[in-house]
Amino acid sequence: MKLGFFELEKWEEEVIRKAFPNDQLVLSTKKFTAKEAEKNKDLDALSTFIYSPVDEKVLSKLPKLKLIATRSTGFDHIALETCKKKKIMVCNVPSYGENTVAEHTFALILALSRKIVDCVERTKRGSFDLTGLRGFDLKGKTLGVMGSGRIGQHVIRMAKGFEMNLLVFDAFPNAQLATEMGFTYVSMAELLKNSDIITLHVPYNDKTHHLLNKDAFVKIKKGAYLINTSRGGVVDTDALVKALKSGKLAGAGLDVLEGECELLEERELVSKDFPQKCDLKTLVEDHILLTMPNVIVTPHNAFNTHEALMRILQTTLDSINGFKQDRLINVVKM
Repeated sequence: MKLGFFELEKWEEEVIRKAFPNDQLVLSTKKFTAKEAEKNKDLDALSTFIYSPVDEKVLSKLPKLKLIATRSTGFDHIALETCKKKKIMVCNVPSYGENTVAEHTFALILALSRKIVDCVERTKRGSFDLTGLRGFDLKGKTLGVMGSGRIGQHVIRMAKGFEMNLLVFDAFPNAQLATEMGFTYVSMAELLKNSDIITLHVPYNDKTHHLLNKDAFVKIKKGAYLINTSRGGVVDTDALVKALKSGKLAGAGLDVLEGECELLEERELVSKDFPQKCDLKTLVEDHILLTMPNVIVTPHNAFNTHEALMRILQTTLDSINGFKQDRLINVVKM
């Protein structure tokens, strides 16, 4: 088959060559445009990222195309109706970073509980004074997990390893999951009232916009910590700052900030095209949370490991191999 891969990073090319030694390959760091389609009319399969709109015009130039394997979870950049008419299969990457984001979540929790940033900065200055560096154990503390999807489930497993107590809230509770994993769903109000640490693992949409708002912070247990590795807009920043300043919250670990420009895929952040779309510098420079001593902010980096990025590519390669063997996986419903 003739397989075209576009919007690649250089390291991906070697992996692809090893995966398809007997196929004709087109490997490019460029976006896939109508011009590229014209040059590669005989492609059997195409793999792109989200910056290459595979629209009706592009598809009209690819008469042999049988498969599109996007290296993303989303597929809004692909004309699905046209693909359906032309009987072109579309595959995506349903998931790739559940444990990765969960691990970063606990990195933030531990950084706060053991004052890791303060410890490192003080030691670099040549001081071994322990004044003000006393932390707290996670064992026996109650972790409130908001969202019991794939990432939330990994967080729950990790919390059990630390011998923490668990409270879980989800708008769509899964009773079977709760039984299998050994936790109990509670209301959001109960979770806020009784959790020592609250961690957010919900999607961002109209219903979750400012899910933690002024009224929610009133209900939070005094002295609790907040962790957010989901989306910045889930938390009302003004209400968060007030809760931190008043001592209602003891601290926060944030991998995301409200006001980040629209982000469809975390993978965008390591794309050479993303800086052209969005400049986070102004947001970061103006953000009061960065100056607060009881707040740790990381640059939307929870997803960013070698293994997670490799899983994106490997899932795509598996989809293509499956198609070649008449074993369809990761197929988008059309």
